[in-house]
Amino acid sequence: MLLELEDIRTAYGLSQVLFGISLTVEEGECVGLLGRNGVGKTTTMRSVMGLTPPNAGRVRFKSRDITGWPPYRVARAGIGFVPEDRRIFAELSVWENLDVARRAAGRPGRWTMETVFELFPVLARLRDRQGGFLSGGEQQMLTIARTLMGNPDLLLLDEPSEGLAPLVVEALLVKIAELKAQGLTILIAEQAVDFSLALADRVYVLEKGKVRFTGPAATLRADQALVDRLMSV
Repeated sequence: MLLELEDIRTAYGLSQVLFGISLTVEEGECVGLLGRNGVGKTTTMRSVMGLTPPNAGRVRFKSRDITGWPPYRVARAGIGFVPEDRRIFAELSVWENLDVARRAAGRPGRWTMETVFELFPVLARLRDRQGGFLSGGEQQMLTIARTLMGNPDLLLLDEPSEGLAPLVVEALLVKIAELKAQGLTILIAEQAVDFSLALADRVYVLEKGKVRFTGPAATLRADQALVDRLMSV
């Protein structure tokens, strides 16, 4: 088991968001975290990364308790986070964005400037363009590439298809599927059910900060009525 969340409860000040989230991600899996906006998907990711430390429960990575670790320690332990708002360095070029990540990572592995350019050839062509002048899809690819430069064992993707045009979403889906095929473990939070189900082996559906459903992604792919019921609340 690569990642284990046990009864995670997380709040923003006096506002409690997660009410006992438990989930697991096995090595080599792609696990989907589904639910409508505001149900706690992003907070679950932030709880893992230490950006919003839980006030109760445990986060274990490779059987090690990392609950409340600062984000830089979590990243160096092998968890990469692609946030919903991307947060690229707008004034730096594509190459500079990746180089900053390479210098900060300190984790050797297969992901280098060359290999991320092989995965995202469009970034190779735009290597000298400032991040602020990229399209939304190009910025999302850059954010994923920048995270890969840290050579993570687990990749957290928070709403990767959010705000992207349908053709860009399809292209991004292909690239994430390539990462999965290469054996990278992925936890993906998505409101777009079809996008997540096309990638996930298992899913968790959240409702009001709790797990409402967990099971094989194939179960939801085969039962649209169940999907509609789970996502309608």
